[in-house]
Amino acid sequence: MELLRNAVRPYAWGSRTTIPELLGRPVPSPHPEAELWMGAHPGDPSRVVGPDGTERSLIDIVATDPVSQLGTRCADQWGGKLPFLLKILAVEEPLSMQAHPSAAQAAEGYEREERAGIPRDAHHRNYPDPTAKPELVCALTEFHALAGFRDPHRTVELLRAIDTPGLTKYTELLAAQPDAAGLRALFTTWITLPQAALDDLLPAVLDACVLHVKEHGEFDTECRTVLGLGETHPRDAGVLAALLLNRLTLSAGEAIYLPAGNLHLYLHGTAVEILANSDNILRCGLTPKHVDVPELLRVVDFSSADMPVLCGEPESGFAVYRTDAPEFELSRVEWAGGDNAEVVLDGDGPEILLCTAGELLLCAEDGSKVELPKGDSVWLPASDPAIRVRSVGAEPAHLFRATAGTCSAKAHL
Repeated sequence: MELLRNAVRPYAWGSRTTIPELLGRPVPSPHPEAELWMGAHPGDPSRVVGPDGTERSLIDIVATDPVSQLGTRCADQWGGKLPFLLKILAVEEPLSMQAHPSAAQAAEGYEREERAGIPRDAHHRNYPDPTAKPELVCALTEFHALAGFRDPHRTVELLRAIDTPGLTKYTELLAAQPDAAGLRALFTTWITLPQAALDDLLPAVLDACVLHVKEHGEFDTECRTVLGLGETHPRDAGVLAALLLNRLTLSAGEAIYLPAGNLHLYLHGTAVEILANSDNILRCGLTPKHVDVPELLRVVDFSSADMPVLCGEPESGFAVYRTDAPEFELSRVEWAGGDNAEVVLDGDGPEILLCTAGELLLCAEDGSKVELPKGDSVWLPASDPAIRVRSVGAEPAHLFRATAGTCSAKAHL
Protein backbone atom coordinates (compact mmCIF):
# COMPACT_ATOMS: atom_id res chain seq x y z
CA MET A 1 0.00 0.00 0.00
CA GLU A 2 1.47 3.28 -1.15
CA LEU A 3 0.24 6.85 -1.11
CA LEU A 4 -0.82 8.54 -4.34
CA ARG A 5 -0.12 12.06 -5.52
CA ASN A 6 -2.93 13.02 -7.84
CA ALA A 7 -3.48 15.59 -10.58
CA VAL A 8 -6.02 18.40 -10.36
CA ARG A 9 -7.89 19.46 -13.50
CA PRO A 10 -8.59 23.24 -13.58
CA TYR A 11 -11.74 23.40 -15.70
CA ALA A 12 -13.71 26.66 -15.66
CA TRP A 13 -16.79 25.04 -14.06
CA GLY A 14 -14.84 24.01 -10.96
CA SER A 15 -14.74 25.42 -7.44
CA ARG A 16 -11.97 27.54 -5.94
CA THR A 17 -12.59 26.11 -2.45
CA THR A 18 -13.74 22.47 -2.52
CA ILE A 19 -10.61 20.63 -3.67
CA PRO A 20 -8.17 22.96 -1.87
CA GLU A 21 -10.07 22.43 1.38
CA LEU A 22 -10.11 18.66 0.83
CA LEU A 23 -6.34 18.63 0.26
CA GLY A 24 -5.53 21.07 3.06
CA ARG A 25 -4.29 23.82 0.75
CA PRO A 26 -4.89 27.60 0.97
CA VAL A 27 -8.39 28.75 0.07
CA PRO A 28 -9.41 30.12 -2.36
CA SER A 29 -7.22 28.69 -5.10
CA PRO A 30 -5.98 31.08 -7.80
CA HIS A 31 -8.12 29.33 -10.42
CA PRO A 32 -11.16 27.01 -10.42
CA GLU A 33 -10.26 23.39 -9.62
CA ALA A 34 -12.80 20.94 -11.03
CA GLU A 35 -11.54 17.35 -10.83
CA LEU A 36 -9.02 15.35 -8.81
CA TRP A 37 -7.94 12.28 -10.82
CA MET A 38 -6.88 9.03 -9.15
CA GLY A 39 -5.78 6.29 -11.51
CA ALA A 40 -3.73 5.50 -14.58
CA HIS A 41 -5.23 7.50 -17.43
CA PRO A 42 -2.52 8.76 -19.82
CA GLY A 43 -3.95 12.27 -19.62
CA ASP A 44 -3.06 12.69 -15.92
CA PRO A 45 -1.81 9.53 -14.20
CA SER A 46 -1.39 9.39 -10.44
CA ARG A 47 2.12 9.24 -9.01
CA VAL A 48 2.88 6.47 -6.50
CA VAL A 49 4.99 7.77 -3.61
CA GLY A 50 7.58 5.27 -2.40
CA PRO A 51 8.80 4.89 1.22
CA ASP A 52 11.83 7.03 0.37
CA GLY A 53 9.70 9.80 -1.14
CA THR A 54 10.48 8.98 -4.76
CA GLU A 55 7.58 8.99 -7.20
CA ARG A 56 6.67 6.83 -10.18
CA SER A 57 3.76 7.01 -12.59
CA LEU A 58 1.04 4.47 -11.79
CA ILE A 59 0.91 3.71 -15.53
CA ASP A 60 4.57 2.68 -15.49
CA ILE A 61 4.17 0.60 -12.33
CA VAL A 62 1.23 -1.32 -13.76
CA ALA A 63 2.94 -1.80 -17.14
CA THR A 64 6.08 -3.20 -15.50
CA ASP A 65 4.24 -6.06 -13.78
CA PRO A 66 0.51 -6.10 -14.66
CA VAL A 67 -0.19 -9.49 -13.07
CA SER A 68 1.26 -8.47 -9.72
CA GLN A 69 -0.43 -5.08 -9.77
CA LEU A 70 -3.81 -6.02 -11.24
CA GLY A 71 -4.15 -9.75 -10.59
CA THR A 72 -4.32 -12.39 -13.30
CA ARG A 73 -8.02 -12.05 -14.11
CA CYS A 74 -8.03 -8.27 -14.26
CA ALA A 75 -4.79 -8.13 -16.27
CA ASP A 76 -6.14 -10.64 -18.79
CA GLN A 77 -9.56 -8.95 -19.05
CA TRP A 78 -8.24 -5.43 -19.60
CA GLY A 79 -5.03 -6.01 -21.51
CA GLY A 80 -2.72 -5.25 -18.61
CA LYS A 81 -4.28 -1.83 -17.92
CA LEU A 82 -6.16 -0.47 -14.91
CA PRO A 83 -9.80 -0.39 -16.10
CA PHE A 84 -11.18 2.34 -13.82
CA LEU A 85 -10.56 5.96 -12.91
CA LEU A 86 -11.62 7.56 -9.61
CA LYS A 87 -12.35 11.28 -9.30
CA ILE A 88 -13.49 14.01 -6.98
CA LEU A 89 -15.84 16.39 -8.81
CA ALA A 90 -16.18 19.97 -7.54
CA VAL A 91 -19.04 21.41 -9.60
CA GLU A 92 -19.53 25.14 -9.06
CA GLU A 93 -21.08 25.86 -12.48
CA PRO A 94 -22.95 23.45 -14.80
CA LEU A 95 -20.89 21.15 -17.01
CA SER A 96 -21.64 20.61 -20.66
CA MET A 97 -24.60 18.38 -21.53
CA GLN A 98 -23.05 15.10 -22.71
CA ALA A 99 -23.26 11.38 -23.34
CA HIS A 100 -20.66 8.63 -23.54
CA PRO A 101 -20.28 5.81 -26.07
CA SER A 102 -20.67 2.06 -25.62
CA ALA A 103 -17.64 -0.21 -25.94
CA ALA A 104 -18.44 -1.00 -29.58
CA GLN A 105 -19.06 2.67 -30.45
CA ALA A 106 -15.86 3.77 -28.75
CA ALA A 107 -13.74 1.14 -30.50
CA GLU A 108 -15.19 1.98 -33.91
CA GLY A 109 -14.98 5.74 -33.39
CA TYR A 110 -11.42 5.60 -32.11
CA GLU A 111 -10.27 3.53 -35.07
CA ARG A 112 -12.10 5.82 -37.50
CA GLU A 113 -10.42 8.94 -36.09
CA GLU A 114 -7.04 7.23 -35.98
CA ARG A 115 -7.34 6.37 -39.68
CA ALA A 116 -8.32 9.97 -40.39
CA GLY A 117 -5.15 11.15 -38.69
CA ILE A 118 -6.92 13.34 -36.13
CA PRO A 119 -4.50 14.09 -33.25
CA ARG A 120 -5.72 12.59 -29.98
CA ASP A 121 -5.56 16.00 -28.30
CA ALA A 122 -7.35 17.84 -31.15
CA HIS A 123 -10.26 19.99 -29.99
CA HIS A 124 -12.61 18.26 -32.44
CA ARG A 125 -11.61 14.70 -31.54
CA ASN A 126 -14.57 12.70 -30.20
CA TYR A 127 -12.74 9.49 -29.27
CA PRO A 128 -9.32 10.00 -27.64
CA ASP A 129 -9.71 6.53 -26.10
CA PRO A 130 -10.83 3.19 -27.61
CA THR A 131 -12.94 2.29 -24.58
CA ALA A 132 -16.41 2.90 -23.20
CA LYS A 133 -17.07 5.40 -20.41
CA PRO A 134 -19.84 4.25 -18.08
CA GLU A 135 -19.75 6.20 -14.83
CA LEU A 136 -21.24 6.37 -11.36
CA VAL A 137 -21.38 9.56 -9.31
CA CYS A 138 -21.88 9.48 -5.52
CA ALA A 139 -22.71 12.71 -3.71
CA LEU A 140 -20.49 14.07 -0.94
CA THR A 141 -22.69 17.14 -0.56
CA GLU A 142 -26.13 17.86 -1.93
CA PHE A 143 -25.59 17.23 -5.63
CA HIS A 144 -27.78 18.46 -8.47
CA ALA A 145 -27.96 16.86 -11.91
CA LEU A 146 -30.00 16.30 -15.04
CA ALA A 147 -29.81 12.70 -16.20
CA GLY A 148 -31.74 10.50 -18.61
CA PHE A 149 -34.90 11.35 -20.52
CA ARG A 150 -38.00 11.96 -18.45
CA ASP A 151 -41.13 9.97 -19.31
CA PRO A 152 -42.40 11.81 -22.41
CA HIS A 153 -45.98 11.95 -21.08
CA ARG A 154 -44.67 13.87 -18.09
CA THR A 155 -42.57 16.10 -20.33
CA VAL A 156 -45.66 16.96 -22.37
CA GLU A 157 -47.28 18.11 -19.11
CA LEU A 158 -44.24 20.29 -18.40
CA LEU A 159 -44.24 21.82 -21.88
CA ARG A 160 -47.95 22.56 -21.69
CA ALA A 161 -47.45 24.20 -18.29
CA ILE A 162 -45.03 26.70 -19.87
CA ASP A 163 -46.79 26.89 -23.21
CA THR A 164 -46.05 29.81 -25.52
CA PRO A 165 -47.20 30.18 -29.13
CA GLY A 166 -43.79 29.23 -30.49
CA LEU A 167 -43.54 26.15 -28.28
CA THR A 168 -46.92 24.59 -29.06
CA LYS A 169 -45.94 22.78 -32.26
CA TYR A 170 -43.00 21.10 -30.48
CA THR A 171 -45.20 20.10 -27.56
CA GLU A 172 -47.72 18.52 -29.89
CA LEU A 173 -44.95 16.75 -31.81
CA LEU A 174 -44.04 14.87 -28.63
CA ALA A 175 -47.67 14.45 -27.56
CA ALA A 176 -48.41 12.71 -30.85
CA GLN A 177 -45.55 10.25 -30.32
CA PRO A 178 -44.72 10.00 -26.60
CA ASP A 179 -41.95 7.42 -26.92
CA ALA A 180 -38.25 7.10 -27.76
CA ALA A 181 -38.85 7.98 -31.40
CA GLY A 182 -40.75 11.11 -30.41
CA LEU A 183 -38.01 12.15 -28.01
CA ARG A 184 -35.41 11.63 -30.73
CA ALA A 185 -37.44 13.73 -33.18
CA LEU A 186 -37.94 16.61 -30.76
CA PHE A 187 -34.38 16.55 -29.41
CA THR A 188 -32.94 16.47 -32.94
CA THR A 189 -35.20 19.31 -34.04
CA TRP A 190 -34.21 21.51 -31.12
CA ILE A 191 -30.45 21.02 -31.25
CA THR A 192 -30.38 21.63 -35.02
CA LEU A 193 -32.57 24.74 -35.01
CA PRO A 194 -31.09 27.61 -37.02
CA GLN A 195 -29.78 30.27 -34.66
CA ALA A 196 -32.39 32.77 -35.81
CA ALA A 197 -35.22 30.37 -34.95
CA LEU A 198 -33.61 29.54 -31.62
CA ASP A 199 -33.26 33.24 -30.84
CA ASP A 200 -37.03 33.61 -31.34
CA LEU A 201 -38.06 30.55 -29.36
CA LEU A 202 -35.71 30.49 -26.38
CA PRO A 203 -36.47 33.92 -24.85
CA ALA A 204 -40.20 33.17 -24.99
CA VAL A 205 -39.65 29.81 -23.26
CA LEU A 206 -37.54 31.47 -20.56
CA ASP A 207 -40.20 34.14 -20.01
CA ALA A 208 -42.77 31.37 -19.61
CA CYS A 209 -40.52 29.66 -17.06
CA VAL A 210 -40.24 32.92 -15.09
CA LEU A 211 -44.02 33.18 -14.98
CA HIS A 212 -44.36 29.53 -13.90
CA VAL A 213 -41.93 30.10 -11.01
CA LYS A 214 -43.73 33.28 -9.93
CA GLU A 215 -46.99 31.36 -9.85
CA HIS A 216 -45.38 28.52 -7.82
CA GLY A 217 -46.20 26.04 -10.55
CA GLU A 218 -45.82 22.29 -10.37
CA PHE A 219 -42.55 22.35 -12.36
CA ASP A 220 -40.87 25.07 -10.31
CA THR A 221 -37.57 23.19 -9.90
CA GLU A 222 -37.32 22.28 -13.57
CA CYS A 223 -38.06 25.86 -14.62
CA ARG A 224 -35.51 27.31 -12.19
CA THR A 225 -32.91 24.94 -13.62
CA VAL A 226 -33.67 25.99 -17.19
CA LEU A 227 -33.55 29.66 -16.20
CA GLY A 228 -30.13 29.17 -14.63
CA LEU A 229 -28.83 27.45 -17.74
CA GLY A 230 -30.32 30.18 -19.92
CA GLU A 231 -28.49 32.80 -17.91
CA THR A 232 -25.08 31.11 -18.15
CA HIS A 233 -25.54 29.87 -21.74
CA PRO A 234 -27.75 32.33 -23.64
CA ARG A 235 -28.68 31.39 -27.20
CA ASP A 236 -27.74 27.71 -26.62
CA ALA A 237 -29.99 24.88 -27.82
CA GLY A 238 -28.89 22.81 -24.83
CA VAL A 239 -31.16 24.98 -22.67
CA LEU A 240 -34.17 23.61 -24.55
CA ALA A 241 -32.83 20.06 -24.40
CA ALA A 242 -32.66 20.37 -20.60
CA LEU A 243 -36.46 20.43 -20.57
CA LEU A 244 -36.45 16.77 -21.61
CA LEU A 245 -34.28 15.34 -18.81
CA ASN A 246 -34.93 14.09 -15.27
CA ARG A 247 -34.03 16.69 -12.61
CA LEU A 248 -32.30 15.05 -9.63
CA THR A 249 -31.13 16.18 -6.20
CA LEU A 250 -28.87 13.66 -4.45
CA SER A 251 -28.14 13.71 -0.73
CA ALA A 252 -24.72 12.74 0.59
CA GLY A 253 -24.17 9.00 0.04
CA GLU A 254 -26.71 8.72 -2.79
CA ALA A 255 -25.52 7.85 -6.28
CA ILE A 256 -26.66 7.52 -9.88
CA TYR A 257 -25.24 5.23 -12.53
CA LEU A 258 -24.86 6.55 -16.07
CA PRO A 259 -24.47 3.77 -18.64
CA ALA A 260 -23.55 4.31 -22.28
CA GLY A 261 -25.84 6.70 -24.13
CA ASN A 262 -27.29 8.40 -21.03
CA LEU A 263 -27.58 12.14 -21.70
CA HIS A 264 -26.68 14.04 -18.54
CA LEU A 265 -25.49 17.29 -17.03
CA TYR A 266 -24.05 17.92 -13.57
CA LEU A 267 -25.32 21.21 -12.17
CA HIS A 268 -23.78 21.81 -8.74
CA GLY A 269 -22.22 20.02 -5.78
CA THR A 270 -19.33 17.79 -4.75
CA ALA A 271 -19.15 14.08 -5.53
CA VAL A 272 -16.95 11.04 -5.89
CA GLU A 273 -17.08 9.68 -9.43
CA ILE A 274 -15.88 6.32 -10.68
CA LEU A 275 -15.76 5.57 -14.37
CA ALA A 276 -14.13 3.40 -16.96
CA ASN A 277 -10.60 4.59 -17.73
CA SER A 278 -11.67 6.75 -20.66
CA ASP A 279 -12.16 10.39 -21.60
CA ASN A 280 -14.61 9.90 -24.49
CA ILE A 281 -17.29 12.62 -24.44
CA LEU A 282 -19.97 13.51 -27.00
CA ARG A 283 -21.27 16.97 -26.11
CA CYS A 284 -24.74 18.32 -26.82
CA GLY A 285 -24.35 21.95 -25.82
CA LEU A 286 -23.89 24.40 -22.93
CA THR A 287 -20.20 24.57 -23.77
CA PRO A 288 -17.81 26.41 -26.07
CA LYS A 289 -16.18 23.05 -26.85
CA HIS A 290 -16.71 20.94 -29.94
CA VAL A 291 -20.24 19.62 -30.56
CA ASP A 292 -20.63 16.89 -33.19
CA VAL A 293 -24.39 16.53 -33.60
CA PRO A 294 -24.43 13.53 -36.01
CA GLU A 295 -22.05 11.56 -33.78
CA LEU A 296 -23.99 12.55 -30.67
CA LEU A 297 -27.21 11.22 -32.21
CA ARG A 298 -25.48 7.89 -32.91
CA VAL A 299 -24.60 7.56 -29.23
CA VAL A 300 -27.57 8.93 -27.25
CA ASP A 301 -30.06 6.45 -25.80
CA PHE A 302 -33.57 7.93 -26.14
CA SER A 303 -35.32 5.44 -23.88
CA SER A 304 -37.02 7.14 -20.93
CA ALA A 305 -37.54 6.34 -17.27
CA ASP A 306 -36.99 7.74 -13.81
CA MET A 307 -33.31 7.59 -12.89
CA PRO A 308 -32.83 5.11 -10.03
CA VAL A 309 -31.01 6.54 -7.03
CA LEU A 310 -28.57 4.09 -5.43
CA CYS A 311 -27.93 4.18 -1.68
CA GLY A 312 -25.46 1.29 -1.58
CA GLU A 313 -26.24 -2.29 -0.65
CA PRO A 314 -24.86 -3.32 2.77
CA GLU A 315 -22.14 -5.94 2.53
CA SER A 316 -19.54 -6.77 5.18
CA GLY A 317 -19.50 -3.27 6.63
CA PHE A 318 -19.51 -1.47 3.28
CA ALA A 319 -22.26 0.15 1.24
CA VAL A 320 -21.69 -1.24 -2.28
CA TYR A 321 -23.00 0.58 -5.34
CA ARG A 322 -23.79 -2.23 -7.75
CA THR A 323 -23.98 -1.65 -11.50
CA ASP A 324 -23.54 -3.71 -14.66
CA ALA A 325 -20.24 -1.95 -15.48
CA PRO A 326 -17.48 -4.59 -15.70
CA GLU A 327 -14.76 -1.95 -15.36
CA PHE A 328 -15.44 -0.79 -11.81
CA GLU A 329 -17.20 -1.09 -8.49
CA LEU A 330 -17.47 1.61 -5.83
CA SER A 331 -18.14 1.06 -2.15
CA ARG A 332 -18.18 3.25 0.95
CA VAL A 333 -17.79 2.86 4.70
CA GLU A 334 -18.36 5.46 7.40
CA TRP A 335 -17.18 5.66 11.00
CA ALA A 336 -18.92 7.79 13.61
CA GLY A 337 -16.74 10.01 15.76
CA GLY A 338 -14.79 7.90 18.26
CA ASP A 339 -15.67 4.62 16.51
CA ASN A 340 -12.47 2.67 15.79
CA ALA A 341 -13.98 -0.58 14.49
CA GLU A 342 -11.72 -2.23 11.92
CA VAL A 343 -12.56 -3.16 8.37
CA VAL A 344 -10.39 -5.81 6.74
CA LEU A 345 -9.72 -5.72 2.99
CA ASP A 346 -8.55 -8.93 1.35
CA GLY A 347 -9.35 -8.59 -2.34
CA ASP A 348 -7.49 -10.19 -5.24
CA GLY A 349 -7.68 -7.19 -7.58
CA PRO A 350 -6.35 -3.62 -7.68
CA GLU A 351 -7.87 -1.04 -5.35
CA ILE A 352 -7.70 2.68 -4.73
CA LEU A 353 -8.78 3.85 -1.29
CA LEU A 354 -9.81 7.48 -0.76
CA CYS A 355 -10.45 9.21 2.57
CA THR A 356 -13.03 12.01 2.24
CA ALA A 357 -13.51 12.85 5.94
CA GLY A 358 -11.61 12.35 9.19
CA GLU A 359 -8.42 10.32 9.34
CA LEU A 360 -7.77 6.62 8.80
CA LEU A 361 -5.01 4.21 9.71
CA LEU A 362 -4.12 1.35 7.35
CA CYS A 363 -2.18 -1.60 8.79
CA ALA A 364 -0.67 -4.45 6.76
CA GLU A 365 0.10 -7.97 7.96
CA ASP A 366 3.83 -7.25 7.86
CA GLY A 367 3.39 -4.44 10.41
CA SER A 368 3.69 -1.53 8.01
CA LYS A 369 1.25 1.34 8.48
CA VAL A 370 -0.03 4.25 6.44
CA GLU A 371 -1.88 7.25 7.83
CA LEU A 372 -4.61 8.48 5.50
CA PRO A 373 -5.98 11.94 6.31
CA LYS A 374 -8.87 13.61 4.49
CA GLY A 375 -8.12 14.05 0.79
CA ASP A 376 -5.40 11.38 0.61
CA SER A 377 -5.57 8.13 -1.32
CA VAL A 378 -3.56 4.91 -1.56
CA TRP A 379 -2.85 2.31 -4.22
CA LEU A 380 -3.32 -1.33 -3.25
CA PRO A 381 -1.96 -3.75 -5.85
CA ALA A 382 -3.56 -7.17 -6.18
CA SER A 383 -0.47 -8.83 -4.71
CA ASP A 384 -0.74 -6.97 -1.40
CA PRO A 385 -1.91 -9.06 1.56
CA ALA A 386 -5.01 -8.14 3.54
CA ILE A 387 -4.95 -4.80 5.32
CA ARG A 388 -6.91 -3.50 8.31
CA VAL A 389 -8.48 -0.05 8.21
CA ARG A 390 -9.80 1.92 11.18
CA SER A 391 -10.66 5.48 12.06
CA VAL A 392 -8.37 7.48 14.33
CA GLY A 393 -9.30 10.62 16.24
CA ALA A 394 -12.63 11.96 17.38
CA GLU A 395 -13.99 13.09 14.01
CA PRO A 396 -16.28 10.99 11.78
CA ALA A 397 -14.36 9.31 8.94
CA HIS A 398 -15.41 8.27 5.45
CA LEU A 399 -13.65 5.85 3.10
CA PHE A 400 -14.37 5.13 -0.57
CA ARG A 401 -13.01 1.97 -2.17
CA ALA A 402 -12.62 1.65 -5.94
CA THR A 403 -12.08 -1.79 -7.42
CA ALA A 404 -12.25 -3.42 -10.83
CA GLY A 405 -15.70 -4.84 -11.45
CA THR A 406 -14.41 -8.08 -12.98
CA CYS A 407 -12.17 -8.84 -9.97
CA SER A 408 -13.55 -10.19 -6.73
CA ALA A 409 -12.70 -8.03 -3.75
CA LYS A 410 -13.94 -8.84 -0.25
CA ALA A 411 -14.15 -6.83 2.92
CA HIS A 412 -15.27 -7.83 6.38
CA LEU A 413 -15.44 -6.41 9.86
